[in-house]
Amino acid sequence: MTDLVQHAGLSIHPALYQFINQEALLGTNISADDFWLRFSEVITALSPINRALLKKRDELQAQIDTFYRENPSYSKDEYRTFLKAIGYLVESPSTFSIQTKHVEPEIALTAGPQLVVPVSNARFALNAANARWGSLYDALYGTDVLSESDGAERTKAYNPVRGFKVMAYARQFLDKVLPLASGSHIESTHYAILAGALVVTLRDSTQVQLASPEQFIGYQGQINSPSSLLFKHNGLHIELQFDAFHPVGAADKAAIKDVVLEAAVTTIMDCEDSVAAVDAEDKVGVYRNWLGLMNGSLNETFDKQGETITRSLATDRLYTAKSGERVALKGRSMMFVRNVGHLMTNNAILDSHGEPVFEGIMDAMITSLCAMHDLIGNSPFKNSSSASINIVKPKMHGPEEVAFTNTLFSHIEDALKLPRFTLKMGIMDEERRTSVNLAACIFEAKHRVVFINTGFLDRTGDEIHTSMLAGPVLPKAKIKGEPWISAYEDRNVDIGLACGFTQKAQIGKGMWPIPDKMALMMEQKGAHPRSGANTAWVPSPTAATLHAMHYHDVDVFATQKQIAERQIAPLETLLTPPLLQDLTLSKEDIQAELDNNAQGILGYVVRWIDQGVGCSKVPDINHVGLMEDRATLRISSQHIANWLYHGICTKTQVKATFAKMAKVVDGQNAYDPAFTPMALDDSKLSENLAYQAALALVFEGTKQPNGYTEPLLHRFRLLKKAKIV
Repeated sequence: MTDLVQHAGLSIHPALYQFINQEALLGTNISADDFWLRFSEVITALSPINRALLKKRDELQAQIDTFYRENPSYSKDEYRTFLKAIGYLVESPSTFSIQTKHVEPEIALTAGPQLVVPVSNARFALNAANARWGSLYDALYGTDVLSESDGAERTKAYNPVRGFKVMAYARQFLDKVLPLASGSHIESTHYAILAGALVVTLRDSTQVQLASPEQFIGYQGQINSPSSLLFKHNGLHIELQFDAFHPVGAADKAAIKDVVLEAAVTTIMDCEDSVAAVDAEDKVGVYRNWLGLMNGSLNETFDKQGETITRSLATDRLYTAKSGERVALKGRSMMFVRNVGHLMTNNAILDSHGEPVFEGIMDAMITSLCAMHDLIGNSPFKNSSSASINIVKPKMHGPEEVAFTNTLFSHIEDALKLPRFTLKMGIMDEERRTSVNLAACIFEAKHRVVFINTGFLDRTGDEIHTSMLAGPVLPKAKIKGEPWISAYEDRNVDIGLACGFTQKAQIGKGMWPIPDKMALMMEQKGAHPRSGANTAWVPSPTAATLHAMHYHDVDVFATQKQIAERQIAPLETLLTPPLLQDLTLSKEDIQAELDNNAQGILGYVVRWIDQGVGCSKVPDINHVGLMEDRATLRISSQHIANWLYHGICTKTQVKATFAKMAKVVDGQNAYDPAFTPMALDDSKLSENLAYQAALALVFEGTKQPNGYTEPLLHRFRLLKKAKIV
């Protein structure tokens, strides 16, 4: 046991203590004594409230379980009356609009893609931060958006046939978003600036301007032969880059070497679902990377195809405006930080009673301290242009817990001597009690809220756990088609708009889960801006570049005005759980569902427990890579737990399924030298910690608080780390 440092009544792991004192506090004018005293006061004041809120979650779940036991047949009115009686469902507040001030323009005024990335991985974090701008040519060349037919294969060496397809696609895009007064960008041979206006020369020597000349913003290079041109459409920038000596530019009649899109306008640097941080050393790694992003010092050196590369934060982009003035645009995505929820504790700090502190309180205090470096100018870069710290708070259950987060943020502002409402709040609408009380939740944060977001997977996991005793649920694929899902997605937008989010805050939608299927993403994810969401999650910088085109297709703020006129989906639909009802499942159907769930659980858990990887592309049962994190794990484990409880399957069947799928997962990870096979020796399978964790998530699933996976994952990861040592 590491000797803990005693300070201000707290017992602190030395790794965290040294990080705070020697790195995070440096340059803030806050002394170590003052910080730890204030932190101790926050912990003492708020821990009992946090504990009481968690107790209320358990009490409400117990009452709901009793209702289902005693009322096998119930009406919607009876159910709604019951939920009101126990305080699960509260009255919506009178009409109001959020009052948040000093909101980042990227949040309030720009509709575009959003990345979510584990901040524990420096390389991923830097890639995401720098994904504000993305090469459309690279995104098209390297993905399946364009077919590989007729000699247009994706090859490491440049394939000019595929390159031509890329150029043609990009020119068609330009015609759509930056149309010329006449003719087409396909016919262009030269671009120049004449008397402050863009002039495009076409193949027949005709010179034309843009149909909307105001779209031209500025340039780099010379007016008669610019190296780049900057445009703006639907609030997003587009840059044409020229170089007649570049291999691509040399093959283009107008010497265009690339079309660069403003892409990931915002990024969530995640301390939560995509991160496996279970102790002080892990948390310091998370906090140190966030500090490096906030003070500009983060860099990562790695080997790529035999070449050593050092990555750091991108500088701003400088242009000359058509008026002759200087124009500077951010080179980086505006970064949120996502803290953990209210549930977990962490023994990196013990309180005055010797108990591990709540990790959500610890995250809020330390990530805010780190973000102060951005506010006070300790970085060569600027993240916030509105003197704000933007924190996404996940897994809150109802308005009381949002109110608690508001109180927590106020305490931290006082402790760090920040003006009131410096800390802004993103509300993840991913728990049932939040969804059914969303307006009341927003009301409790009306001076801080800058973001709401739907999360289908966590929301479904919580739906299954909350309604565990109501009956067996549908197969996962069928749940997605149930009316409550569309009601959930629509109500989130409707309520956000009714609360005044338009051009004041983000309304977000969930992740595209299949990173290698970009053509399919381009077909389907356009639904998000059309739904009125001014941001949506994507799994990679490439996906962000491609998804940005959807925001050129749709004027989201105009769409929001139209949507605001529709009637809000009824609450009763949202309160209808996705039960099997009269649907009959064959033995083959049941086994196929179990195989799918068990394989997904094992594929994710084995990396979490053995390697500490909280988010990765995990092959599904059909060997298609899917982005997996704790949200996907929650729904899969709760789904099997539900079917076990209701006798759709047996414990023996589930165990046999996991044993079978362990061999499948081992085969899928055979390429990974860091992977330890689970089923190499069947007699020792039950001793494998990752395998034990996967089984526990199912067989103890009904007992887990709200069906969360964190308690079991943390327990088994700590056991694994102890075993490695």
